[in-house]
Amino acid sequence: MTITIHPYQTEWPLEFERIRAHLAEVLGPLALRIDHIGSTSVPGLGAKDVIDIQVTAAELSSEITARLTAAGYPHRADVTHDHVPRGEDPNPLLWEKLYFIQPEGSRPIHIHVRRAGAPNQRYPLLFRDYLRAHPKSAQTVELIKCQLARYFPENIEAYYDIKDPVYDLIWDAAQDWARQTNWDADS
Repeated sequence: MTITIHPYQTEWPLEFERIRAHLAEVLGPLALRIDHIGSTSVPGLGAKDVIDIQVTAAELSSEITARLTAAGYPHRADVTHDHVPRGEDPNPLLWEKLYFIQPEGSRPIHIHVRRAGAPNQRYPLLFRDYLRAHPKSAQTVELIKCQLARYFPENIEAYYDIKDPVYDLIWDAAQDWARQTNWDADS
């Protein structure tokens, strides 16, 4: 797989809405909320052409796995936790998730199912909203990702080994911004 950063596509939010509607139908009340996250959720931000979706659930249940796999979304059982930003509580229970990808022949998507109120559920929402409110930071994120793709086009591990600590820097600023603006993940 070659890492390619595409210019922002106005279709990304529309594609998310189509997928969100299907996930809501499949999961029903098991999905407390379904959000567009990741770089494709930030207007103007270039990204890999992958729609990242977060499903917030009360618990990470086998019923969620059964429903999504029955609907054709392969479960990646090898991905069970998120990256823990420096300084955060490393308790693995706080960073657990279920992870699914697109049905065969569909556009690339990543579905992250996370527990309501867990720090890894809050992280992508705050990160998204911070970048939406700070376009210069979003442009810098895009530049970093483009350079990583340029230097490590075939090495996804190197890409994330560098990208994750860079995002940790933004995480600190985003948390300060959240306190200053009374940001709320539920609003």
